[in-house]
This record gives sequence, structure tokens and C-alpha cells, in this order.
Amino acid sequence: MAATGEYDFIICGGGTAGPVVAARLAEDTSLNILLIEAGEDNLELENTQMVGGWSLNFDGPHDWNLHSTPHPSTHARIQKLSRGKFLGGSSAVNGTLMVRGMKQDFDDWADPSTFNCPGWDSETMWHYFNKSETFHPDTDFETDWNSHGRSGPIHTTVHPNAPISDKVMESFVDKGLPVVPDMFASGETVEGCGHCTRSVWKGERMTGGEYLRDRFDESKRWRHNNVTKLFSQTVTRVMLNSNLQAIGVETLSSDSKKRIFRCRNEVILCLGSYNSPKTLLLSGIGPKEDLYEVGIQPLVDVPGVGKNLEDHLTVFAFYESKQGYTTDHLFQGNKFDTAREEWRISRSGTLSRSHFGAFAFTRLDQRLKKHKLWNDALEKSMKATGRDPMGLLPNQPHIEYFTTERYAAPKHYANPPPEGKSAFANIIELFSPRSRGYVKLASKDPKDNPVVQHNWLSDPLDVLVYSEACKLGAEIMLEGKGTRDLILGAWPPQAEHIGFTELEQWEKFVRENATTCFHPAGTCKMGPSSDPGSVVDARLRVKGVTGLRIADCSIMPKLNNGHPQAVAYAIGEKCADMIKEDWKIKLRGAKL
Repeated sequence: MAATGEYDFIICGGGTAGPVVAARLAEDTSLNILLIEAGEDNLELENTQMVGGWSLNFDGPHDWNLHSTPHPSTHARIQKLSRGKFLGGSSAVNGTLMVRGMKQDFDDWADPSTFNCPGWDSETMWHYFNKSETFHPDTDFETDWNSHGRSGPIHTTVHPNAPISDKVMESFVDKGLPVVPDMFASGETVEGCGHCTRSVWKGERMTGGEYLRDRFDESKRWRHNNVTKLFSQTVTRVMLNSNLQAIGVETLSSDSKKRIFRCRNEVILCLGSYNSPKTLLLSGIGPKEDLYEVGIQPLVDVPGVGKNLEDHLTVFAFYESKQGYTTDHLFQGNKFDTAREEWRISRSGTLSRSHFGAFAFTRLDQRLKKHKLWNDALEKSMKATGRDPMGLLPNQPHIEYFTTERYAAPKHYANPPPEGKSAFANIIELFSPRSRGYVKLASKDPKDNPVVQHNWLSDPLDVLVYSEACKLGAEIMLEGKGTRDLILGAWPPQAEHIGFTELEQWEKFVRENATTCFHPAGTCKMGPSSDPGSVVDARLRVKGVTGLRIADCSIMPKLNNGHPQAVAYAIGEKCADMIKEDWKIKLRGAKL
């Protein structure tokens, strides 16, 4: 099996962060760069360009088709962990939401008393958030220009609210969450509601692939001539020499043919929180006990690989509403086909927009202080860390609420309203969960999906906080002056929650209905050498190996209190800058 190429840098994974690293390194035109993507170029995949087509990418050849391992805390439900398998990756199957999180989240990453990752503070991260973005404001939107970029590859804008979103915002305000228009970009407002930036422009979804091309200028279909893009090849392992230096990668095609690509300088894994640890493990890098278990000889014992898996959970609480407030829910007759044709002709209509509407952050301190479980944990945690039991300071929210503008639901809810009825969902998202899971190999066969055990809601404090959040969410919807008169009841099959008054009822509801928000993170955790659970250092270099970095959401020491898309772009931007700095120091301007 002969080598089929040699490159200065090999980037593994063309999803959200991988194209960022490739494009920024390619700014040095002397470099020869390889980007390897397991799927295909998504330029011709309509459902990755059409915002409303995101869920149509699931469950087929363009999905990694991962599943969670059942756990008793969520009634042993197996959850689909859909991830995009094409250029742009999961940035083409998400809700387009650019909720950065709080500045404190990233200051915690850098703080020596918490995660001790120097260089990852909020000032640095906001620089990279802005560098990645070109923001197009609406004429009536109060833009915080300190929190937006003007010349990045990812074009963003705000969402034109449907009437239901304006009514929900009215209820948020009525229940004590004031409007702060650009709060989800600024990272400074812990309690309030506002408008969320979307990775959408001119009716099309923006993805990580925009770093490599310009779809709005046909003459620049590909921006960088020195990036070789290899599609339909899955990276199976990193090749190490006897000095534990990464010297290349092995790939596997769909017809099981192996190829080898060699690297002169560095290999960068951008395969995501499930596949980056899987690839390390297949390469003999990880907890030696886990490797021996599947018959792989450990080369570098790194206990943290695949551990520390964190994810946000969401609960969808459905409500039937009066007619005339929601957008078409697209499940009646030929409405979807009509909307698709409108998008194809003019890049307009329902499918040109995300289906999410109003957004809010809040804390739950006063509600939680009614519970002995919380108070006992609060006393201990304040003495130990000065933080609440979820590891948060007062300037970090416990919960995010966001709503749909039509019936749009996780795939297991297949009960859209018929003609003449309308429904929407209030979505409750749990930030900073205490529960952690893991990713392990099912076998040493690279074609086998990994074992993914999230351990969702295995910590009772997660259940308590989440239940109070759902209870408050129902109060906002049913009592807030914007929505109380337009809600006709809870939409089946959840009709019972409309009358819940006891927290125990909400706890059962949470365990039965909580579903992944598709925000996996932390499985190749960043941290200092003194942290036995860390996998990469603050410059994203893998412990015990030279010439190997990771740049994706798996490196997060703790998931941001927001959504990860914008963070993935920032991680890619910062990784590229660090690589440039390191190689300039070593080579002192010599041609690579």
C-alpha cells in the first residue's frame, strides 16, 4: 500500500472547524494543504443550502447515523445523534443559531483557578467570533457592533419574527425578562430576551464550507488553490513514527480501500466530539484499559480521551395556538413542495428561514432555594469554589428558552396539527449540566460506530434544575400577557403538561421528553499537564505526541452556555493562528 501524497499540513474533517483551519493556513500560498472529508462536497446538496431542509439530511448517507447508549435516567431511551457527513458538516444540519454564550464562560476557560487554559479568555474569543463573521443588520435592529464582524466568511443576519415570536417576547418581558436586542452576541446579559443572530444570508444557510469558497461569486467557487480537497475518505488513524510524531494518516473509502497520506509538519483533527476521540483511540492514543479491551496496542496512554462528554438537553413543550400567529408548519397537503419551489426560484419563503423564533436567558436562584437538595449542595460548592452547584457564577444563566414559529419537533414527535389548527413549541435548554458521559470504541474495526454513553440526567441536581426550568417555562407561556390568550391548550401527545402543578410531575416529564440539543463537547478536553483528564494543551497539541493537534468542540474544557457553532469557528481561527505562530518561530521565515 504505497503513499499517495505528501503535504505540509493535513486537516482531517471538513465540517465546521476544519475548513477554517485549512483556509487560514492556505493564506500562505507556499503551503501545500490537504483537507480530508468523509462525505461529499455539499454544494450540490440542496438540503444543506436550504435552511428549512436541515432535517432531511438525517438518517441516510449524509448522516453519521450515531446513536446514544440507553441509560435509566432517561427511561432507557435510545437517541439519534445526527451529525452532518459532507463539507460543512453539522453546521448544515443545525438551527443556524449563533448564540455565543457568556463572556464568563471563556474567562473560566482561561482562569488558572478553573480550567487554566491561557489565551482562551473572552477578549480573545470575541476577536475570533468577529473575525469569522460578516454581519448584515436589519434596519430596525439595535446592533452592538462591538460584538459583530464585518468581513468574515460566515455571513449572518437576524431573523424576521413571525407574530408568535413577538407574542412570546411580550410574555418574556411580562415575566421579568427584559428585551436586550443583541444580547446573544454580546455575552453580557444573563437574564433577558432578544434576537439571535443566524448563519443565514440571502435565503441560504452559511456553513464551515464558506471558508473555502464563495457561493455568491462563481469566479471564486474555490478560494484557495493550495488546498487539496479529498472527499468520500474517512480518516481511520493517525500514523506515528517511533518518536511518537504524527507523520500522516490512513483513510478508508466507501469501498473499503485504504490510502495513506504523509505529512511534513502537522496533522490536525477536526472530526468532532464523537469522531476525534474515536480516531485517537484507533491510533493507539487513549486510556490503555479501553484500548486493551478492543485489542489495540496502546502507544500513548492518555486517560482523558473520550471522557468528559457533555451535551445540552432540550425539552419541547408543545402548545396549540389560535390561527394566524404561526408560520406554515409545512405538513398539510402540498405546502412543503410549494415552499421548496418558492425557495428554488427566489431564495425566499418559509424554507429560507430557521424555524426558531424568540430567545431568552435566565437564572433560577430563588426557585431553587426552596429545595433542600439545592441548598445543601449550594453551601458546599460556595465554600469550595465560590460558585453554585452547577459551577456557575451569577453572570451565567442556568437556562435558555427558545421557541419554534411552527410545529417543528424532534423526529420522535410525529403528530403535526391538521388543517385548521396551529401549534408551536417552547424549548427549554439546560445549561451547565453536571452529568458527564464518554465515547469508547465498540471494536477496532474503523467501520463500527463508537459507543456513546451520555449519562444524561444521571445527576439529581440536573433533574431538579431542569424541572424548575420547565415549570417556569409553562408559567411564562400560560400566564404571560403575550401568549396567555392565544394558547388553546397543550398540543398532543403532551396534553397533560398544561395542568402540571407539582415539581414531581415535571421531573417525570423531563425524564420522558428530554432530548439531545446536538451540542456534544469535551471528549478531548483542553487543560494543563497537571490535569490528568486533559487531552490537549492550550495550544491544542495532543499530550505525548508531536505534530498532532485537535481543533473542534471536543477540546472544550466545559461547554459554553450558549450554542457551539460560533465557538467551533473561533476554535478553528485560533488554532490556525497558533500553528502560524509556532512554525514561524521554528522556521524563522523559511519556506515550508
